Amino acid sequence: MATAEVRASEIDLDQALARKPRSPLQDAWLILLQNKVAIGSGIFLVLLTLSAIFAPWVAPQGVDEQKLEDNYMPPGSKYILGADRFGRDILSRVIYGARVSLAVAFAASGVSLAIGLIYGLVSGYFGGTVDNVMMRIVDILYGFPFLIFVILLQVYFKAVANRGGGGILAAPVIALDRKMGGMLFIFLALGALNWIGMSRIARGQVLSYKEMEFIQGARSIGASDMRIIFRHLLPNILGPCIVSETMAIPGYIFTEAFLSFIGLGVNAPTPSWGIMVNNGYRAMRSHPHVLWPPALALVLTTLAFNFLGDGLRDAFDPRMKGTF
Repeated sequence: MATAEVRASEIDLDQALARKPRSPLQDAWLILLQNKVAIGSGIFLVLLTLSAIFAPWVAPQGVDEQKLEDNYMPPGSKYILGADRFGRDILSRVIYGARVSLAVAFAASGVSLAIGLIYGLVSGYFGGTVDNVMMRIVDILYGFPFLIFVILLQVYFKAVANRGGGGILAAPVIALDRKMGGMLFIFLALGALNWIGMSRIARGQVLSYKEMEFIQGARSIGASDMRIIFRHLLPNILGPCIVSETMAIPGYIFTEAFLSFIGLGVNAPTPSWGIMVNNGYRAMRSHPHVLWPPALALVLTTLAFNFLGDGLRDAFDPRMKGTF
């Protein structure tokens, strides 16, 4: 019996040694697959993104196609979700409105991630006077109320655009913003301060990694600072930073919807969920079908990003390692 047990243990040991070890990314993927809510949210966001990209083929009507005789037509066979006061198909405008929300979300998060990562990497790695100066700048910017600052920027941009001035340098920017339906100025306004939080997260990650053995080993063999930053530190801190930025995306979407709701967002007739909610709440009692589709789309999208961010956070959390 003892010999059989020894042989069985040797077989188990050989199988364990022959098993190919999983990478941290594979471990994170396995953990994420166990979170059904996060996977469902990711599928929903992928389908929403595809419908926004292929909106001209997915939407049943033209985004600005008006039929005044169909104003406030309730949901039915002609319009699946009904029509608004101008006789425009609500479903089509919701699909096109996803373009604005997702474009703002991905553009703002991309700018925030890029600037914040570089700023935090440089500040945390070099430390000393460089770190003190850069972090004091961040502290000063933190003193500005974010939403008020964004509103003031949008008011200024809108005023310059409506005046038609701005000089030689501003004229092409204003023309590009008009072609984009007013989204360029939203990108500029949201990207002005959103990178601050990301820079602090990146700096904290760098401070925890830069004194580890593999960084000291890279220094000892003569690796340059740029190589250490971008080849050793950046890959290790990228995961938590992406997770944090995913959690911030719902805030960008809500900010764009709020700005559009108060008239400081995209330019009409560009469809936006915020503009549609603004138009719908005025007829909420008599024609509620105008309000609930954009409101529901806004809620579901933000919840999906939140659930996906929670799933990514759990997957990349070091305390979850070894579960599988």
